[in-house]
Parts: sequence; C-alpha cells; structure tokens
Amino acid sequence: MKALLSVYDKTGIVEFGKKLVSSGAELISTGGTHSTLTQEGGLPVRQVSEVTGSPEILDGRVKTLHPIIHAGLLARRDSPEHNAELQKHNIDPIDVVVCNLYPFAATISRPNVTIDEALENIDIGGPTMLRAAAKNYPSVAVVVDPADYDWVAEKLSGSGLTGEDRRNLAAKAFHHVAQYDALVAGYLTGSNAEEDGIPTNITFSLNQVTTLRYGENPHQPGALYVFNDGTTGGIAHASQLHGRELSFNNLMDADAAWRIVSDFDDPSAVVIKHANPCGLASRDDMFEAYERAYSGDTISAFGGIVGYNRRVSAEAAEAMGPIFYEVVVAPEYDDAALEILKKKRNLRILAVSPVGSGINTTYDVRPITGGMLIQKPDALKETPTAWKTVTQRVPNGAEMADLAFSWKAAKHIKSNAIVFAKDRTLVGMGAGQPNRVVSVHLSQRSAGDKANGSVLASDAFFPFPDNIELAAEAGITAIVQPGGSIRDDEVIAAADEHGLAMVFTGVRHFRH
Repeated sequence: MKALLSVYDKTGIVEFGKKLVSSGAELISTGGTHSTLTQEGGLPVRQVSEVTGSPEILDGRVKTLHPIIHAGLLARRDSPEHNAELQKHNIDPIDVVVCNLYPFAATISRPNVTIDEALENIDIGGPTMLRAAAKNYPSVAVVVDPADYDWVAEKLSGSGLTGEDRRNLAAKAFHHVAQYDALVAGYLTGSNAEEDGIPTNITFSLNQVTTLRYGENPHQPGALYVFNDGTTGGIAHASQLHGRELSFNNLMDADAAWRIVSDFDDPSAVVIKHANPCGLASRDDMFEAYERAYSGDTISAFGGIVGYNRRVSAEAAEAMGPIFYEVVVAPEYDDAALEILKKKRNLRILAVSPVGSGINTTYDVRPITGGMLIQKPDALKETPTAWKTVTQRVPNGAEMADLAFSWKAAKHIKSNAIVFAKDRTLVGMGAGQPNRVVSVHLSQRSAGDKANGSVLASDAFFPFPDNIELAAEAGITAIVQPGGSIRDDEVIAAADEHGLAMVFTGVRHFRH
C-alpha cells in the first residue's frame, strides 16, 4: 500500500502517518509535509521528486503535477489494460491520498493583502490530486479532514474501507475542492466587479456549524451554516455565553435584532418579536434605551429577543429581570451584567462582533422556488438635512430627530411598514399588511395615547390621502415618506389641512 501525504493543515498528520506505516504503507510526501513526518515523527518517507525523478520547480508550484503521480492515482485496479500500462511504464499505484489545501481564506482575510499574495495561495497541485483520487475512489482512499484520520486508520489496519466509506470520503474531497474554488472565484469576481454591479455568476460556499433541533417548525430539519470566505462576526459567528441551545427561530430573530441596532449610531436597544421590532429606542445610555424600548409594547415584549449596540450595563441587565426573554444580543457585557443575566437559566446570551467584508455582506440573498434573488443590501447612507419639506409647516428640531429615527426603523420592518415614534422611541408599528392604511390603523392601535404628538414614517409613498387623515386623528404631527405617488398633491393638501409637517426622502425602503 502506498500513501501520498501533502497537507497544509498538519493537525494530526504525524500520528496518522505512524498508523499508516504500522499498517504496512509506504509513505510519499512533498516539502513541508515531508519535513514534518521525518523530523517530528521520525518516519521513513520518500520525496515525491524521488518517485517522479523530477525536482520541485517554480518555487514549489510544480510538485505533484506529473504523469507518474496521476497515473498512479487514476489507474483502475479492475482494468487489465490500466494495470498493463502501469507495469509498462514502471508506475506504482497509489492507494491512499491525504491532502488539504493552501489557506486561501485566511490569506484574503488579512488586511491589505495584495493580489500577488492571494494568487500565490491558490492551490493547483492539491485540488488536481484530490479530484483524481476522488474520481477513482473505488481504488483510492482520499482523506481531506483530520477528523477522519482515526477511523480511516483503524479500518485500513483491519478489515479495510467499505465501498460506502470510500464514496463518502470522495464526496467530502469534492466538497473540499468545490468550496475552495468557490472562494477563489468569489475573491476574483469581487476584485473586478463594479461597485454597484451584480456579477453574471456567483458561487456560494457554506460550511455547517451545527444542526438545530428543528427548523421553523418541529417537522422541518434545520442547521446553521457559515460562509466559507474567512468572514467572522454577525449572528452566525456569535459567542454563546449562557443558556440553552439556539433554535432556528432564535437565530432569525437574533439576526433581526442585531441588524437593527447595528444600523443606529447612537446607543440603542430593540425588542424583537417574529423578526419585527415591537420596541426600539435610542438614548445616551443603554439602561434608558432599554427602558424606552420596552415601554413601546410591554405586552408583546414577553418572550421576545433584546438587542443592544453597546456594552450592556448591570443597570440595563437588572431592568430586564422581571421580563421573560428568549435571547439577548450585544457586542459586550459588563461582568456584573453577565452575573445578573445568568441567573435566568434559560436565557441565551450572545456576544456578537460586526461582520467584516465577505459574500454575506456584499449581497442580500433570498431563495425562491427554482433559484435565488440577489441584490445589494439596503445600506444607503442618507442625510435628513437633504430631505425636502413639501408642506406649509416645516418640522421643528425635535420632530426632525424623530423623523430620522422613525425612517431608519421603518427600513427594518416588513412592508407595508408604518412607524409611530416620539423622543427617538418606537411607540407604534404596523407591518406586513397588504393595505397601507391598515398598517396605520395597527400603529394607532398599538400606540394608543402615546400616538399623540408622535411622528410617522412610511417605507413607501401614500397612495391616497386617507392615510394622512387617519394619522392626524391619531395625533401625528409630522410625516416622513419617499413621495412619488400620482396623488402626492392630494396627500400634501391633506397634510396642510391638518397642520402636519411632511418631508419627502426620494428613497423607498421596502423589506419583503
């Protein structure tokens, strides 16, 4: 039995090499792996150059790319013709390949990495060798994952690998290469794509982090995956500091919470129910931000998820005490805050860092039957001072602050979205309705008396003035909306009739 070992990740390779030798294998290897096996393991290993009779050339770019290696990998053992050709050319078959690839993801995630550095870390010989071995899996065992070393070694020293074992290892090898190629393709596409363009081809590569108890419902299997592009941060990479395992719905709602608070510059807190904010506030400290967010809808807050965009203080943690929450999300926690929160046995506590560059921040991806819809994220930076006042009355300073707050909040609520806000606090919200006036009704109902003196944000234009009339009855004083309806004049006239201030942003923020 001949085994060819060429790995970048050398975790466990010495011990695996020893087990292969004890099973009667002759080891063949390349530069770095050869040094590790011989110097650290004291193992007898032949250099690939000894087998091929050709030296490593071009700074190591060409090592295993040789007919003697690939004929040894690709020859079918059940083919008399193939075996005769091997004998004719004095080539030995290779029975085991152990290989994993250059760290391209780690390379491109470094700050200020150059294109030359990235290109040098595109593995060529490794993927070629893996594809050859995996194609010929009935004859060649291919191992890419150090986690498989122990059981593979045990079987090779015993009854041998089954056909199913070999097929599964081959599938894993092709996944390994496919993910690697996807990463390289994504990097090169990103390097050349226009800033506002959508490329013709996009390849996604995902690694499973963990299985979940189930998906949205108990009859649906579910799992968490991360993009294989070296990106860290965000909910998928959050550190769980306490509590039970996270569910599919926990992760969806936690992500909604983190997206919302991350969009606000001021210290902000949000309470999420079913991916929509039922409470949201910005203040100078996290305790007051939480208190105001919770006050937005104290009934819906029960069983919700809380998100913060600043370190959680002990005071804020103490304020959460009386309410049952599923998850709390924040970048950091004071030690005293953690001590308080951990008294809630089932509360899941997540520490989250911002997401860096990567495919999951470059594109917003939505699955549909038979394909995907892909767009750039709704990350437009807006300047409220550039908004156009279209009514006779101009918003005052306090109203403008609330209009800016409510406009940003509406961007994160399912359309048709209506937000009532006062003192940078969400006091009412209507979401996901097929009729915009119904969303105004819902906002009015949830706000109650708090609607009086608040402002309104609408994620899209008002098609009819009835929305304005209902808002005025609720006590709204100012409105922000995109404008652009064929009935804008009627809508503006209705606002003027009721003494409301209204500004147009010229931008729509639908979220389906």
